[in-house]
Amino acid sequence: MANTKNKRRVADNEAMAKLRMVRISPIKLNLVAEMIRGKKVQRAPDDLSFSRKRIAKDVYKCLYSAASNAENNHGLDLDSLVVSEAYVGKNLVMKRFRARARGRGAKILKPFSELTIVVRQVEDTEEAA
Repeated sequence: MANTKNKRRVADNEAMAKLRMVRISPIKLNLVAEMIRGKKVQRAPDDLSFSRKRIAKDVYKCLYSAASNAENNHGLDLDSLVVSEAYVGKNLVMKRFRARARGRGAKILKPFSELTIVVRQVEDTEEAA
């Protein structure tokens, strides 16, 4: 028996890209994700390229992937795409320790995050609003 087709996780006028296992804290990644939320896909890369944050390059790649998915896989118009959602989630935390005085140890936490970007095709009337 063949499996039935899985339902899409996003609407027909949307496309999504995920960036997983990014070695940065979710709070720092969310600062960069806030910069592109609600912006047009053609303008968001400019903001990311001038950002001084290290993670901005990876967010740029994820945004480019979401736009490419929209264009190639779903046939959406690249000129009318908007970043509708850009949200950050926690992933695993590597735990290390540093030797301290008198035989003690101190925790070192190395967090990982994941980023999800959803782009949506909007009509001209929605862009004006």
